[in-house]
Amino acid sequence: MTVSAAFAGMRRVVPVVFRAGCPDCRGRFELAAGALRLAIGATSRTTFYSFTCPDCGAAVRKPAGERIVELLTGGGVRTLRLHSTV
Repeated sequence: MTVSAAFAGMRRVVPVVFRAGCPDCRGRFELAAGALRLAIGATSRTTFYSFTCPDCGAAVRKPAGERIVELLTGGGVRTLRLHSTV
């Protein structure tokens, strides 16, 4: 079997991008999954996603509710699970 025959039925995969905004410079842009990080904590206050603004270089951290967590994990964003010390 040739490589082209093996992959004949596959469709082209489109990379996932996420829309984001910077609270510092008010820039609006799209980021690939690799540009985002997700931290999942024990509470909503310790669950957030972060990225570096491509326009101004600011480190941005935003809260992530259940829906955002679902979208980011489904889109391939790297996830860190924070452990409780209690």
